[in-house]
Amino acid sequence: MKQRTLVLLKPDAVNRRLMGELIARFEKKGLKIVAMKMLKVPREMAERHYEVHRGKPFYESLIEYITSGPVVAMAIEGDNAIAVVRKMMGKTNGQEAEPGTIRGDYSMSIQNNLVHGSDSEESAHRELSIFFRPEEIVEYEMADERWI
Repeated sequence: MKQRTLVLLKPDAVNRRLMGELIARFEKKGLKIVAMKMLKVPREMAERHYEVHRGKPFYESLIEYITSGPVVAMAIEGDNAIAVVRKMMGKTNGQEAEPGTIRGDYSMSIQNNLVHGSDSEESAHRELSIFFRPEEIVEYEMADERWI
C-alpha cells in the first residue's frame, strides 16, 4: 500500500553534514521523495509538531532542540513507507539502535538522534500538513518504480 510519511533530518544531522548520506539511504531503499525543503523551525511550528508530548517532562527540550538549527523536511512515499522508514531509522535511543539503522550507525543519543519519522498514518497526515502545503507535494512517476 502506497503511503506518505514525514521525515525530518534534525539539526544534528544537518550540522554533522549527514544530509546527503541519509537522503541517499531512503532513495536507495526505493522510497520516493515527493517534497523537500530546508527550514529553521519556528517555535509555533515545533509546538504543533510535538503537541502529543505537551506536558511531558521532555517537551521543552524537544522544542529547544528542533528549533536550535536548520532541519530538512521531506515527504517520502512508497509501499508501507511509514513502517519502512521507522525500521530504517532504528530505535529512538541511538545507543540501543541496531547497527545498519540510521540511529544505530550515527547516533549515541536519545534526543540528538538525527531523524524523525511519522509513527502512524494519522500522524503522517497531521505532520505533513504542518511542514508542507498541498501544492508543494509533487506527483510524478519514477522510471524504475515497477522494479522496486
